[in-house]
Amino acid sequence: MADKFQSIKGFYDILPGQTALWQKLERTAADVLALYGYRYIHLPLVEPTGLYVRGVGETTDIVEKEMYSWVDALNGDRLTLRPEGTAGCVRAVVEHSLTYNGPQRLWYAGPMFRHENVQKGRQRQFHQVGAEAFGLDGPDVDAEQMVMLARLWRSLGLSDVALQLNTIGDAAERAAYRQTLITYFERHAALLDEDARRRLHSNPLRILDSKNPVMQELIENAPKLFETLGPQTRAHYDGVCQYLSDAGVAYHFNPRLVRGLDYYNRTVFEWVTTRLGSQGTIAGGGRYDALVETLGGKPTPACGFGMGMERVFLLLQEYGVTASDAPEVYVVNLGEAAQRLAPQVAEQLRDAGIAVAVHAGGGSFKSQFKKADASGARFAVVLGDEEAAAGTANLKMLVGAGAGEQCTVPVAELAVRIRA
Repeated sequence: MADKFQSIKGFYDILPGQTALWQKLERTAADVLALYGYRYIHLPLVEPTGLYVRGVGETTDIVEKEMYSWVDALNGDRLTLRPEGTAGCVRAVVEHSLTYNGPQRLWYAGPMFRHENVQKGRQRQFHQVGAEAFGLDGPDVDAEQMVMLARLWRSLGLSDVALQLNTIGDAAERAAYRQTLITYFERHAALLDEDARRRLHSNPLRILDSKNPVMQELIENAPKLFETLGPQTRAHYDGVCQYLSDAGVAYHFNPRLVRGLDYYNRTVFEWVTTRLGSQGTIAGGGRYDALVETLGGKPTPACGFGMGMERVFLLLQEYGVTASDAPEVYVVNLGEAAQRLAPQVAEQLRDAGIAVAVHAGGGSFKSQFKKADASGARFAVVLGDEEAAAGTANLKMLVGAGAGEQCTVPVAELAVRIRA
């Protein structure tokens, strides 16, 4: 017997029994995004490596150690499986001049790839729904995306989620604060862990996001960026807060929230939950007004977010949310004439929008009914040669208050009776 293959660590299957809930999440997200005027854009899985080096930032964890990159054997191009969605979406906007006729609200969904330590809620192939708005510079669109996610949580039946909000200023404000932060941490170098020492001169703001308990007091006493911001940045932040308050969306100001990507400025936010342990961030994003220009476009204000589908999926399971992909009808058939009629009856029901599974492979009525019960179908349509000759079928309720009841129905009326 040949050896069996297994999936690669961090790359996994979503199996029947799980996919119905996964698809419910996808459909609900698509419906909510459509309510806010976001249009779908389909992006490739592979991009030039330089797109992420320039767009995401050379000193980010993603670029330094998480990307799946290689050199194309045919032409020597350096290529990367996409580790996040924003850079690729910006590339598409610039390449196709999508903002030529005005602002754009776009969304995408699909797999991302990062070489991470695998754990619950953190895989090497993971899936995101992302939304990006281009050409809108006011605080209203920042708040709109957070309000939109709040609506998504309500639509999914999730309540134990909280919004954390911060502003990290503009480039000049951040550069000045960066030096202040370096000076502060240099004075306490002995208290820094290895990761913080590595980031000290390349990306000191990321030290503020450290989860190392030994460093929490040091980080808490660090100078606060918010206290150094200018009036325009503060006014933008105040505007975001006002819009959120007007929409009835609660938020918590978190001055340590910086996000892990270099392109952010001003507004940053995360939706978090306490139900998933250390992987409690289920969506996050913010404003990135310089990224379009950085990637070759004209200066264009922009903001967006990514939602981790695996984490929201786990949260749905924690809440006991379910979904079913069972057929509505299972067609039981026995006899030569019945076997010929069964596919025709099934197509008639499908024309009426009713999901149907037809039994195949023969077997007694008893064995077929076992499979009908196992399928999860609400009804069994039962055909024998006598029914086939008469143009009728027995319609049996399999689940619900009337389970076990059955009646004889003309084949032409089956769809109406099932819908009734």
